[in-house]
Formats: sequence, C-alpha cells, structure tokens
Amino acid sequence: MGYDKYLICVLGMGLVTYLPRWLPLALLPQRDIPQTLKEWLGFIPATILSALVAPDIFLNSIGDFHILQARFLAAIPTIIFALKTRSLGGTVIVGMFIYWLTNKLI
Repeated sequence: MGYDKYLICVLGMGLVTYLPRWLPLALLPQRDIPQTLKEWLGFIPATILSALVAPDIFLNSIGDFHILQARFLAAIPTIIFALKTRSLGGTVIVGMFIYWLTNKLI
C-alpha cells in the first residue's frame, strides 16, 4: 500500500477536525450569541467527558453494571478531591495513586 493513501487519510482527518472549529469563527464573528446559548455551550465539555468516563467506571469488562471494582472505588475519593481542590494536576495524581492502591487491595 502506498504512502499516498496514508497522506490523503491524514489530510482528510485534519480537514474534518479543523473545519468545525474554523467555520464558526469565520461565519459568526459579527453576530451576538445569546447569553443562554453561551451558558448552554459551556456544559458541553463536561458532558462529553462524563459520557466518556462513566461507562468505564460503572461497567465491568463484559458490560454489566458492577460498582465493587477498582475503577469505581477509586473514582469516589478522586471526585471528592477534585471538588475540594479544583486542581487538575493534583486530581490526576491522586486518582492514579488511589486506582493503583485499590488494584493492589482488591
């Protein structure tokens, strides 16, 4: 298989990644966005992150709901730490340590 197909694939992926970010900036700079829409758009990053993380925390490897597993048990103190400190770096370090610890204990 030639490298030209890989190049076309990479360029295509870059295009579909770049266009949705560029189009609103190019088409909407003079328009005022309503405050309610701005507030609603502010929830999207947290929603996407939750949708990505929640299945891994609550489901086991075969897809059954199972809360007594290391991922779920590590998530509880990690979330509490994150809410109290608001530190992304600290939360990542604490979460990794607690996950490592729960894997050793369970």
